[in-house]
Amino acid sequence: MIESRAYSEKEYQSCYILGRNIARPGRCHRGSITFVTESESGATGGEVSGFSGDSTRRILRDACTEAGLNPDGAVLLRLGENALYRLRFDPIVVRIARTLDYWQQVQTEVSVAVWLEQEVFFPAARVANYISQPIRVGGHPVTFWKLIPGEDADAGYVSALARLLRRFHGLPLPERFALPETNFYDRVAKRLALSPVSGRDKSYLSDKFEELCGEVGNLKYPLLPSPVHGDAHIKNVMIENGTPILIDFENVGWGQPEWDLSVTATEYASAKFWSRDQYALFAESYGFDVMEWSGFDVMRQIQEIKMTTWLMQNVNESKEIADEFAVRMKTIRTGRSDQPWKPY
Repeated sequence: MIESRAYSEKEYQSCYILGRNIARPGRCHRGSITFVTESESGATGGEVSGFSGDSTRRILRDACTEAGLNPDGAVLLRLGENALYRLRFDPIVVRIARTLDYWQQVQTEVSVAVWLEQEVFFPAARVANYISQPIRVGGHPVTFWKLIPGEDADAGYVSALARLLRRFHGLPLPERFALPETNFYDRVAKRLALSPVSGRDKSYLSDKFEELCGEVGNLKYPLLPSPVHGDAHIKNVMIENGTPILIDFENVGWGQPEWDLSVTATEYASAKFWSRDQYALFAESYGFDVMEWSGFDVMRQIQEIKMTTWLMQNVNESKEIADEFAVRMKTIRTGRSDQPWKPY
């Protein structure tokens, strides 16, 4: 049975800010999040058991066949919200999303990349022109990207990340397509619904997430609304001939830039990815320290949940990931960062 209740004006305001879908049908309802049990997802061949290195390689082969590319010897770069493969015989990275639920986000990602390249000339990842994109293969949106012949940015480029974000936040609204409102709520809700972790952990994260989302409507933002990257961590920066390049646009929207800044701030405050001097350089390079803002504590806790729910999608992939999930859950449950997190 689906819970139904009246929502206050404050809750509707926070739902608008977060892109939440308040009334959504499903099998088992907690707040606004529909849960799929482990047995149910397994019985239906759902995402929990169906998105892996093996399954995505089959999708890769079919997608490359449609695009006229050779998938032999492709290297899996990353498995998270998407599977990313680098082709061996072409300078292409193939990006496979988890389900068709992400179709609209993938369409936005392609539109944003074209906008950044052709209209505002921003240093960003480029869509490959082999085929009209995205394409649908085996129930997954698939896109093709030009390989950036460089290296991943590391801690030495924290100021470059800040400068990229400052420039990105200064961009105007695109004219040729509608930039959606910033929405991280649905992304986290999907992970909570389908990730193969215990019901106890799911329930705790869901309750805490709903509570924090209710507090978002009370935040008073010091910065003006702008384009928001939506996943603004250092791993989404590449370095090509010394030039920082921004990548990964599936969560780009229009909203508050504080959300982007809270990523590095949380990585410093909670995950311990950054030293004090490195974070100070980030804040100085951007020109604003989000940690000094009264609303940061809410954003920090939401960002912790975002980082943890991203990881828990792959909790069955290895013992190392399962152990890291336990470390992050301890931080979230206790509110203490006694043990540094491992970046993935």
